[in-house]
Amino acid sequence: MRWFVNGIMGLSTLLYPLAVFFGRDYFEPWKIAALLIVLLLVRLAASYSLKHWSMPLLVAGIAYSAFAMWSNQLNTLLFYPILVNGLMLLIFGWSLFSPPSLIERLARLQHPDLPPEGVIYTRRVTQVWCGFFIINGTLASVTAFWCSLEIWSLYNGLIAYVLMGILFAAEYLVRMRTQKHAR
Repeated sequence: MRWFVNGIMGLSTLLYPLAVFFGRDYFEPWKIAALLIVLLLVRLAASYSLKHWSMPLLVAGIAYSAFAMWSNQLNTLLFYPILVNGLMLLIFGWSLFSPPSLIERLARLQHPDLPPEGVIYTRRVTQVWCGFFIINGTLASVTAFWCSLEIWSLYNGLIAYVLMGILFAAEYLVRMRTQKHAR
């Protein structure tokens, strides 16, 4: 049940840029921010533990949304993707300095005795994701500060997720190829 709730809440927060774009004509900004708070609180309540890696992301999202509610400005709502990318960079980056890396921790859920090559590989993948969050956060900033709401919504509500999907797929293909060669 927890998996289902987290999935629905995750999908709902992914649709945030579209909610801002389409909701701006019908709702005051504070109402959109309040909806995000509700979604994040439900996801927080359904979290596995207080030590789950996503906990700082949820707490910061709730604090940000409370500020957006208070300010009641549409422009304030545009900074959420920047916050998410910055926090993901911090979480992934911190794990590089406090091993095991985040990707290694995830890999060990399926492969508890990860070989040394796997540890090196997962560290490299964590570094690649850090690079992605730097680039994506920069582009989210550019769209928030200098682009129209339409461009912001298109990038943060579609293009960023397509790029993320391409990175996931590319990493999967590389992993399958390297595992095949390791056998």
